[in-house]
Amino acid sequence: MDLETVPAEEFGRSLTGIGVNLLTPNVRALAGFLEQIFGLSVHRLSDDFAIVRHGQMMMQLHADGTYGAHPLLGLVPETPPRGGGLQLFLFGIDPDDAAAKAEAAGHMVLEQPADKPHGLREGTILSPEGYAFSPAIPKP
Repeated sequence: MDLETVPAEEFGRSLTGIGVNLLTPNVRALAGFLEQIFGLSVHRLSDDFAIVRHGQMMMQLHADGTYGAHPLLGLVPETPPRGGGLQLFLFGIDPDDAAAKAEAAGHMVLEQPADKPHGLREGTILSPEGYAFSPAIPKP
């Protein structure tokens, strides 16, 4: 499926498993953060929507305005962190490299990369909205 041209209905029908959709006041900024810091691929980028891909996993970004009638929008806080309590793992992405990129770009590294007892080296980086992204690789 060509993610740049697939019709919305066909894309929607193709989704399976667990879906992740992040609401944001600025789709382009969040997509740029995910691309710049973690190397994720961004498709169908517009002011209202983007598809973000990491391996076989896809997530969607939607601008707040696209959720006009959805009751979830009324629960979104006006100021970050929007994603308090949500941790999104990005397996296979080097946390040391991502943390260095995040710091260089002025983003908050909430948890510096460290080896964890569960066999992963991981860190946690906040997006501008406050979503917690944790790049992780197997411990050396």
